[in-house]
Amino acid sequence: MEKNFFISEIDEKIFSRIKDKSYKKNCTLPIKDLRYLKVLHKNLNGEICEGEIICNVHIAENLLDIFQKLYEKNYPIEKIRLVDEYNADDELSMRDNNSSCFNFRLVARKKIISKHAAGLAVDINPLYNPYITTVDGRQNVEPANAESYVDREKNFPYKITEQDFCYKIFAEHGFEWGGSWTHCKDYQHFELPDKIAEKLYPAWRFRDNA
Repeated sequence: MEKNFFISEIDEKIFSRIKDKSYKKNCTLPIKDLRYLKVLHKNLNGEICEGEIICNVHIAENLLDIFQKLYEKNYPIEKIRLVDEYNADDELSMRDNNSSCFNFRLVARKKIISKHAAGLAVDINPLYNPYITTVDGRQNVEPANAESYVDREKNFPYKITEQDFCYKIFAEHGFEWGGSWTHCKDYQHFELPDKIAEKLYPAWRFRDNA
């Protein structure tokens, strides 16, 4: 099992895949703070798939344990690919229901840095668990093809709720769920709490205090 679930540092081969994509020229996160994870996961048909994800060193062990537990529980995850396979375009990655972590970027339509930029947030099955917010008085859904999954009373595959094993295992490891937020809903999103992230990176602005 160890060969299928492991953590490694970002070597030259891996860095060549993320350079100028998720690891952009203006990235202020030291490469030594990132880790590459190889995992197994199962899709909705129960097929075993190989996955890879890059995250912060401070959550690497927890994240590896989470994915191993999800695999053992036969929890369905459609894809776990580096966001760089989508040229680090978060919208394209989400539309393809790809689960991911590190991508140096700002929060959508804001000037605050995303915890994805520090590799401290993970999105799981994002197509079926969209980010929903209000922009100029209108509902905005990301990814754009996720309108069918806004109504959380409906039954559909890959849906994350507070009764879901995915939610429970992330919560056990100290992550907060975007589906619990009141200012918006980010059902795909699990992140380290602000107080922990700000201790790790005190110079970074993770929230809007304006």
